[in-house]
Parts: sequence; C-alpha cells; structure tokens
Amino acid sequence: MTRPILIVDDEAHIRELVAHYLTREGFTVEHAETGPLALDAFAKTQPSLVVLDIMLPGMSGTEVCREIRKTSMVPILMLTARDDIVDKVVGFELGADDYLTKPFEPKELVVRVKALQRRAQASAEQPSGALAFGPLRLDPERREVRVAGESVELRPKEFDLLLALARHPGQVFSREQLLNTVWGYDFEGFSRTVDVHVQHVRDKLQAAGGSAGWIATVWGVGYKFEEAPSS
Repeated sequence: MTRPILIVDDEAHIRELVAHYLTREGFTVEHAETGPLALDAFAKTQPSLVVLDIMLPGMSGTEVCREIRKTSMVPILMLTARDDIVDKVVGFELGADDYLTKPFEPKELVVRVKALQRRAQASAEQPSGALAFGPLRLDPERREVRVAGESVELRPKEFDLLLALARHPGQVFSREQLLNTVWGYDFEGFSRTVDVHVQHVRDKLQAAGGSAGWIATVWGVGYKFEEAPSS
C-alpha cells in the first residue's frame, strides 16, 4: 500500500492547492490543520513525506518537526510565510530537509517533493553496514554514533553530515556538495550552515573522548573525513 504525503497547514486553501497538485502527480495525501492533529495523523498513516507549515496555531511547525524527528527520518518540507534565514537554520537544526517560502509556485513544490523522495530512496539503498575508525563507530541502520562505546547524541543533519563524509574517507567535499548531499538542494547563502553543523559534530565527538580531527578542514575548499586524525 502506498504511503501518503501528509499536508499540515492551518489554511484550507493551501492544503487544497498542495493536495490538488500532488494528487495530479499520482500521490495520495492526508490533511491536518494543527500540530496535535498532524502528530495523530502521522502516527496513524506513517506518511512517506510531510509538507509542514511553520506557522501553526498553538503548536508550531518547528515543534511538530522536533516531535517527528524523535521517531522518524521521514523527509520534511517546511513552508514559511517569511524568507527568514533564522527560521530556516532552526528548522534545519531540528531536522527539516527543505524549505519553501509562501507564496510558492505549486509546480516547484512538486519538484521538491519528488527530489526529497528520490533522495530518501537513494539513502535507503545505501549499504547499511556499520563503519568503524579506531574508537569511532557509526551505525547507519540504527543511526547511532559511538566513541569507545560511549553514545554520541547527534541531531539528524549532524548524523547525516558525518555519515556522508565517513562513507568516503579522504575525499574532499565542498560546502556546496555537502549541502546538496545532506540537505538535498544547493541552498543559496547557506554554506555557513555546513560550517555550523561541522563544528557541532566536532565538539560532540571531542566531548565523548574522540577527536575533532576526524572532520578535517581543507582550506578554501571544504571538508574531508580523516580515518586516523593526528589530533
């Protein structure tokens, strides 16, 4: 049975517009107009993707995103009425996969939905075996990171970033490549987001007794993963 796309927006005409264009492309959809109803619908239908408005009454879209990420890595496309970089960075920190600013072109939304689903499928087809580099162990299937047996709590995008680098030791990735690989789009002006996430991962690995040097900076280019860091 095909899993539906969950559309969460308190504006009925937005829900209907998005549903119209998605069903035309062969998707099935479910609707919710508030955060609590969205979480109920999510639990019941286990959607393949969530289109989530950030400005919901009572329980915000960022809160809904946070709750979903506690149990699922389903792709989340957030809608916002403001082209606010702070809102977007917060959303990405919580695990959102993409953003679209209202008013939006429905055809662009469809393109982004398809891109997110393709990326989710490609990720699911990646080898699921654990990766080990000295005391560092990454388990893609369980989405766990451990240093010398100690669990390291990474946020969804932090984990995805570390995994993307660790799967290709020694390969240099530009910030733009990492944005495309981890977030799924070349977000103009968001290269700083990569730097922030890298720093967070380094700090957490070091706090667990590991090395910040597993992620090495390649000046003027980007980052690479070092199997045996010098520090």
